[in-house]
Amino acid sequence: MKLHELRDNPGATKPRKRIGRGPGSGTGKTGGRGIKGQKSRSGVAIKGYEGGQMPLYQRLPKRGFNKPNAKKFAVVNLGLIQKFIDAGKLDAKAAITEDALVASGLVRRKLDGVRVLAKGEITAKVDLQVTGASKSAVAAVEKAGGSLTVTTAQAAA
Repeated sequence: MKLHELRDNPGATKPRKRIGRGPGSGTGKTGGRGIKGQKSRSGVAIKGYEGGQMPLYQRLPKRGFNKPNAKKFAVVNLGLIQKFIDAGKLDAKAAITEDALVASGLVRRKLDGVRVLAKGEITAKVDLQVTGASKSAVAAVEKAGGSLTVTTAQAAA
């Protein structure tokens, strides 16, 4: 067997159906759309339409509220911070700021700030300065002998 002899199995590929290419093609004239009606025309979208009946998505009750000015935080877990310190990507002796987290590659972008959560273990004595932190994260860092400072007015919540 040589490279130029490679072929698909017989029947594995079918030629594509060319619509509206004359009567000899088998799909000429109406192009497989039948005769007349909305669906035979172009530019039709009848996704949620139920023939004039109130569509399901309108019949169901709406609940909740999306806050238009909600803050989006970049989330970091303590376990990951410890992993990056062990790998030498973060310096535990210096203060770890949001910019340091971005520079190390732990956070891609700050968004509205960085929020620290308590998943994982932290053993290094670190000085963290971030926009937000969970209460359990603050407790875990202080238990390890470090300090976690929440920089803006948005306190531990």
